[in-house]
Amino acid sequence: MVAIRMRAVLATLWVGSLWTIGYMVAPTLFATLEDRALAGTIAGRLFAIEAWVTVVCAVLLALLVARAGAAFDQRQRKQVLIVIGVMLLCTLVSHFGIQPYMAELRAAVAPGASMAGEIQARFGRLHGVSSAIYMVQSVLGLVLVLKLYQAK
Repeated sequence: MVAIRMRAVLATLWVGSLWTIGYMVAPTLFATLEDRALAGTIAGRLFAIEAWVTVVCAVLLALLVARAGAAFDQRQRKQVLIVIGVMLLCTLVSHFGIQPYMAELRAAVAPGASMAGEIQARFGRLHGVSSAIYMVQSVLGLVLVLKLYQAK
């Protein structure tokens, strides 16, 4: 019973924070703050925190699922571990792969200035890829919650 609750709490923390930051907080920052650079800086910091929440929750949840005994049959366990692994991979690619390039492009722009031309286009492409990855991860979060709910 404790293990079931721990899995539920970890999944709730992980998926809930993923959805809250990505679909409520970040859009609100850009809608509320006139300074888009400031909104981007704050959102970037929140996504960095979310990346570490993902790493911790993914590792702990994978360990709990792997050691869940009869709570999952072999097929269910494999499916849940694959979902956790792909969600973690999404974060690793986005935060540790794409984000550094986005930060490099932002750093190339003088404070108070806006991105121009090719820099803006490259940033936009990277942001688009990162957003698509985040959306995939968000949908997988729903799959994860539903799969965990099916456990015995």
